Formats: sequence, structure tokens, C-alpha cells
Amino acid sequence: MFKALLLQQQDKQTIASIEQLDDSQLPAGDVTVAVKYSSLNYKDGLAITGKGKIVRQWPMVPGIDFAGQVLESTDARYKTGDDVVLTGWGVGEGHWGGMAEKARVSADWLVPLTTGLTALQAMQIGTAGLTAMLCVMALEEAGITPEQGDILVTGASGGVGSVAVSLLAAKGYSVIAATGRESNRELLLQLGAKQVITRDELLTPIRALDKQVWAGAVDTVGSSVLAKVLSQMNYGGAVAACGLAGGFDLPATVMPFILRNVRLQGVDSVMCPLERRQQAWQQLAQLLPASFYDHACEEIILEEAPEAAAKIMDGQITGRVVIKI
Repeated sequence: MFKALLLQQQDKQTIASIEQLDDSQLPAGDVTVAVKYSSLNYKDGLAITGKGKIVRQWPMVPGIDFAGQVLESTDARYKTGDDVVLTGWGVGEGHWGGMAEKARVSADWLVPLTTGLTALQAMQIGTAGLTAMLCVMALEEAGITPEQGDILVTGASGGVGSVAVSLLAAKGYSVIAATGRESNRELLLQLGAKQVITRDELLTPIRALDKQVWAGAVDTVGSSVLAKVLSQMNYGGAVAACGLAGGFDLPATVMPFILRNVRLQGVDSVMCPLERRQQAWQQLAQLLPASFYDHACEEIILEEAPEAAAKIMDGQITGRVVIKI
């Protein structure tokens, strides 16, 4: 038997409860893992509260990521006792996820825990941190260097945004953090932001081309905020876009692309190939300072996950929330 947060649907309503489940109920997979930590992401909030069409089959154990130790494996790449991490691949949506004492998954979805990281730190980073690292890598691959000017991070108080601020600062970039929560100003400065601006400054009327302000940007918001940022990019600038907290539309024009040579790079961590995941995890282990783990992370227990899910949907969560299993 093992403990799990189980999502069930009754009368089209999502019901979340802590249950004792039998090992025989675990889904098919090559590797069974004793989960040590999971984390709470925006997608988990959508699933647990039922406010988004995230869950594709019922019942479902949520948790789009986890870190733990291999219990059993029929795949030669992993043996009992190996420390592993999982992010993405539809886990917690169409396949039981990490908010349980045990998980059974495909070996192809796992990554060996990077040297220098603990299971706790891996989930303090989690899917959000991996996504942030992939965004930073995308800016670097677009040729954006610290000497070129300010880098904007939108939604900077959230999971992806807070890690992106820390990573960019660690790499020597001048980071401007945009947030809708003024109360997080000091935290963002502690994480390495040179300046904090309000979200309202990015919600002014959008021009086809605005004054050039940013050398690069990491956008977690989408919609009119992303359109505004694109209009403000320097010539040759690049935006790594990875989120839609503000909406999935994009009310922009082609002008920044054809007149300022701006690049818009989409970033996905769910289906990211193994080699690139490993590159990102290695950089995360090397770059994130102790201050990130100290200031931007909160730990809860599994029983507190439903309440925390409601908070993340209401914009009341700052940084990363780790769930101790």
C-alpha cells in the first residue's frame, strides 16, 4: 500500500483526497520509484482544482514532476537504489504522477539525478526551473550576451520567473523583473534582479514598434504582455516564450520581426529530448546560488497540496513550492 493524492470526478466536479492505494493499481511502466519530493506547478493547480482541462483520464494522481529512488526496474539503464528525476511527458495528466509515495513510469521519461543536487533541490528547481534554464539557453543560442543590455523577465514572482531571474543574474546579465505583486520586490532583488517593474508598465497600449528597451526577454505570460515586449525589443533581440498565464493569444504584428530582426523562440520542457534535459540540469546544479534555495522555496506536506493548489490559482504563491512525500 502507498499514500497518494487522488483526483476523482463526481458530477463533473474534481474531488481531491488523500487515499491509501494498492501497488497493483499503479499504471504500467518499466521503473517503480519511491518518491521523496514532488512540487506544485501551475499545471498541477489547474488539475487539482479542476479549473483547467488538464487531467485526461480518471482517477488521476497529480504531480507533473518528482524526485526519488528506484525501487524496481526492468530497464537496464536503471537499477534499485538509483536516484532519479522526472519532469514532463504528460505525467500527472495522462499518467499517474508524483504526488504519491510510489510512481511507476517509462524509463525513457527519467533522468539520473545530477551530481551535486539532492532530491529536495531537484524539486526546488522542478519543472519550472528546468523550463527557466531552457529559456536562458535559448537566449544564449540566439547570441544574446550580457554586454548587449537589459533582459526582461515577465511573471518574475512565479516558479519559472523566479528561477530565470536567479539564473540570468548568475550568468552576469542585467535583469529587469516584471511582476504584478509589489510585495515581492525585495525577494526579486535578493534573487539578482537589478530593477523591479510593475506588470502595469507592460499593459499600456501596444504599438507595432515601440521604443527599443530590451536586449532579450523570458516571457511566462503571453497575450498582450508578450506583444508589448516584442514591440520593445532591441534590434537583433530575442524572446524566449514559455508560458500563457495571461492568455494564449498574441495580439502582435510582424513589424518587430521584419524591421528589427527580432527572434521569438518557443520553449517547451514537456517533450524536451534527454540530452538537452541533461545539459540543462547540469547547468542548474552549477549556477543556482544558495540564496535561491533559501529565499524562493517553500516546503509543504502532501496533505497541504489541495490548499496550495487553490492559492497558486489565485496568484498567492511566490517562487517554488516543494511537496515532501
